[in-house]
Amino acid sequence: MKFDSPIFDRIRVKPGQDRRLREDVSGCQWPGCGDAATHRAPKGRLREGEYWHFCLAHVREYNHGYNYFAGMSDEAVAKFQKDAITGHRPTWKLGQNGKQPHFTSGNGRSYTHFGAAADPFGFFSDGGPERTRTEHRAQGRAVRNAERKALDTLGLDGGASAPDIKARFKLLVKRHHPDANGGDRTCEDKLREIIQAYNYLKSAGFC
Repeated sequence: MKFDSPIFDRIRVKPGQDRRLREDVSGCQWPGCGDAATHRAPKGRLREGEYWHFCLAHVREYNHGYNYFAGMSDEAVAKFQKDAITGHRPTWKLGQNGKQPHFTSGNGRSYTHFGAAADPFGFFSDGGPERTRTEHRAQGRAVRNAERKALDTLGLDGGASAPDIKARFKLLVKRHHPDANGGDRTCEDKLREIIQAYNYLKSAGFC
């Protein structure tokens, strides 16, 4: 490491000498001063990005009397400080963002509570996801062989709705349960098939 490097001065507690002075540095802009301008100071409000160039002594004097809010009223200063919290960007209270646009959910009804948010699964529509899945099947969803076999086990066809499947499942469970047959366990295998078929249809989104 070169200890006489200007880069090393950035981490030095106190530089041994001011190596910022260069031949190409302009003169101090303080009236009557001819020293090198080694520091810059902001010109003030409404002139952001513009700077004065002073020597060390005069930049200290300038900063001592610098006031960004000079010429502003107390109300304007308070408003500026409040807007500075959000980076002078517009904000709204929670739930208030002007007029909320309408959107149409899966059931064809118009809503405003959720803004322009899409509702592809119908969670905010009447009937929820269950009704939406039934509507999708009614629109021509292809039924796979495993799904068709499960429906056959319940005695249903491919166009059965979720309420139909649930009602059929409850009926068959009551019919084949040993308790409904005086403790006869000969129907246990059939009951097991019905339960497995219903669980498969449920996992596939049919009910």
